[in-house]
Amino acid sequence: MTSVQFTVGKLDAGMAILLTEDHHLIEFPSLLLPNGVTSGSIVNIAVTRNVAKEEKKMCEFWDLQKNILTQFGNAEPEHPLLRVKNITQTSLVLEWDPLVLHTAALRSLSIYKNNTKVTQHVPSESNLAKLSGLEVDHEFEFYIVIKTTAGSYKSNIVTARTHKMENLTGIRVAFGTFEESEPAITELKALVEKVGATWTDSVNSETTHLLAQLPGGPGYDNAVHFSIPIVKPDWLVQCDKNKKIQPALPYYIVSVPNNH
Repeated sequence: MTSVQFTVGKLDAGMAILLTEDHHLIEFPSLLLPNGVTSGSIVNIAVTRNVAKEEKKMCEFWDLQKNILTQFGNAEPEHPLLRVKNITQTSLVLEWDPLVLHTAALRSLSIYKNNTKVTQHVPSESNLAKLSGLEVDHEFEFYIVIKTTAGSYKSNIVTARTHKMENLTGIRVAFGTFEESEPAITELKALVEKVGATWTDSVNSETTHLLAQLPGGPGYDNAVHFSIPIVKPDWLVQCDKNKKIQPALPYYIVSVPNNH
């Protein structure tokens, strides 16, 4: 314990000015002084270090640090695993596994094409993105970067080449409304398989064209939402006849904005 003698100088606004014998000055809360102390009074102030309490607080602090490390510091987010799901002449679909962030939170996800950030927004809950407007028969490198509360993590790099005009394997069609669905749709499915393309029962982000004779019906709204061309069946017939993909615009049944 350390004890120091002070002379009370001035009392003002809840503070006391205390002077030591060697003329050092400190400010001290007047509420902590004994009753009856005034200017000129002499007081002894004793200071004791509470080692036991100090050690207890230090133990509590380090226990907290260990708990934080155990809960938040041992498992970092995993690097995304990227792949190409579908390719056409001017577009492709990138897909990645569900993000494993552990205790971190996602701040943003960005796509890079040939080391340049793509401006396209990707919803945080999505695990795929369709990129359109690409050059025909051109090779690209892609990767994604996720920014989290635990730092930034880059995916693997994937290389993909868009198709030549003669390559129809990237076509992925769905079927809309027909005046008479049969045998028209069955015949179109056979033609799709003949040219090496694929078909699905529903419209999604991977669909490249919706074949229909009339607007409306199943999949029509989704096709509009994804800016998918809605074309007459003759478009597919002409693709087969010319042995290469044909422009969709002349075969539109309605005017649908698109990125193809």
